[in-house]
Amino acid sequence: MAAKAFSRSITPSLVLLFIFLSFAQGKEIMVGGKTGAWKIPSSDSDSLNKWAEKARFQIGDSLVWKYDGGKDSVLQVSKEDYTSCNTSNTIAEYKDGNTKVKLEKSGPYFFVSGAKGHCEQGQKMIVVVMSQKHRYIGISPAPSPVDFEGPAVAPTSGVAGLKVGLLVTVGVLVLGLF
Repeated sequence: MAAKAFSRSITPSLVLLFIFLSFAQGKEIMVGGKTGAWKIPSSDSDSLNKWAEKARFQIGDSLVWKYDGGKDSVLQVSKEDYTSCNTSNTIAEYKDGNTKVKLEKSGPYFFVSGAKGHCEQGQKMIVVVMSQKHRYIGISPAPSPVDFEGPAVAPTSGVAGLKVGLLVTVGVLVLGLF
C-alpha cells in the first residue's frame, strides 16, 4: 500500500520532468527541408535563404546537410566573406556529404558552398538563431505587447520530440495506475 501511495505521489513529478526534457532538447533540422537541397537555386524563390527566413532556429538545434561530398562542401564564413563569396577564410569547413552543425549561440550564421563558382550563383544561406528569453518561475506581471514581434511560425521539425514526450507521459501514467 505504501508503495502504491509513493508511486502516485511521484508520478506527477516524473510526468512534468519528461515533458520538460522532451521540449528542452535541440532539434535536427534538414537544410531546405529535404535531402539534396544544398545546390545552386534555380530561382530567387528557390533560395535557401527563403526557407531559412520561414524557420525558427533555437540554441541547441543542429542543421543537417545531405549532399555529394565529392562535388561540394559546406563552409561557415563571416558576414563579409558571405557577401563577397570569399571561400579562402573559413570559420569551419565540412566535406563529408552528411554535415551536422550545432547552433550554440544566438545570432546569424553564414554558410556558402565550397564548390568553385557556386556561391556566386546563389548557393549560400544565412541562418539566424533566436536568443533565449530568461523568465523566472513565480508570480510575474503579464508580458507587454512589445515582447511579441509578430505572428508565430510553426517549427519545421520537432514533432518527433513532442510524440516521444507524449508517449513517455502516457507510459508513466499507465505504470502509475498499476
